[in-house]
Amino acid sequence: MRRVHALVIVASASLTLTACGAASGLRGATTITLYNGQHPQTTAALVASFERATGIMVVVRDGDEDVLAQQIAQEGSGSPADVYYSENSPDLQFLSEKGLLSAIQASTLAKVPRRYSSPSGDWLGVTARVSGIVYNTRLVSPTAVPTSVMALAGQHWADKVGLAPSETDFLPVITSVEHYYGRATALSWLLALKRNAGSHVYPDNETLVAEVNSGQVAVGIIDHYYWYRLRYELGSSSLHSRFTTFAPRDPGYVLDVSGAAVLRSSRHESAAQRFVAFLVSAAGQRIIADSQSYEYPLGSGVAAAPILPRFASLQPAQLSINQLGDGSGAVTLLHEAQLL
Repeated sequence: MRRVHALVIVASASLTLTACGAASGLRGATTITLYNGQHPQTTAALVASFERATGIMVVVRDGDEDVLAQQIAQEGSGSPADVYYSENSPDLQFLSEKGLLSAIQASTLAKVPRRYSSPSGDWLGVTARVSGIVYNTRLVSPTAVPTSVMALAGQHWADKVGLAPSETDFLPVITSVEHYYGRATALSWLLALKRNAGSHVYPDNETLVAEVNSGQVAVGIIDHYYWYRLRYELGSSSLHSRFTTFAPRDPGYVLDVSGAAVLRSSRHESAAQRFVAFLVSAAGQRIIADSQSYEYPLGSGVAAAPILPRFASLQPAQLSINQLGDGSGAVTLLHEAQLL
């Protein structure tokens, strides 16, 4: 029901944005349409730089990544989208499996280590982040922070765990738990998390990390960048929380890839390919590194913001893009646990 409601909102907003794009097209510039499931502020900076460099105009339709992916699937060959930009790989894999994506140019794919892009070469990894635990420093001491995501199912954490189960960032963690321990254990783990969360179930990760920081709940499972953004917004003196990863290779320590794809239905494929190439160019990756997105650039050898742990020091669970899949198994488990 939430997905249907969101889809109507996105579709309504898209009509207004299409009209703006048409006006740009009348000035003689090529115009492409970007379905953007990534963070609007950083995407806006990337689009502005790309437009200045190329003269190609970009109409941006912002929305939840899963809603936009479903919209593309429904639109099929009639989709007005030229490029899809997603926070996580499962929605890209979903579109790939439906045959809705074009091959990314080899020269563009070569700018990113191969393991971070589509196994079939039809979408491109752009940035990465890792999942872990955020904890309130007044409620939990550093020595008491669990080293495994599985520990959060224990009775000790009753009424202390915050969850944002409708966030797509949570799906790779569920998929990882299922991969390592099997479906039955993954479902039992989710049911225990639900019990331990009690009333601390939130609509998004921004709310979750803020509630942990304020002491409304002790811990939560998030991707690292939500905490770093909160730190930027509040200042370090107003923080009462920390983020840390789980133990090396723990199933709760997942490296998530954000990526972009050119739609097979694109009527401006050459321009769309140029935009995707720009995202992983040195110029595009520096915009990401210098922004407040706090993600790890994956392309052109650009380093992340100095405040982040070095990318080479990360030790996430060993999961391939194929093993993370399209997220459908994780969604099914969430429904069975009545968390969706």
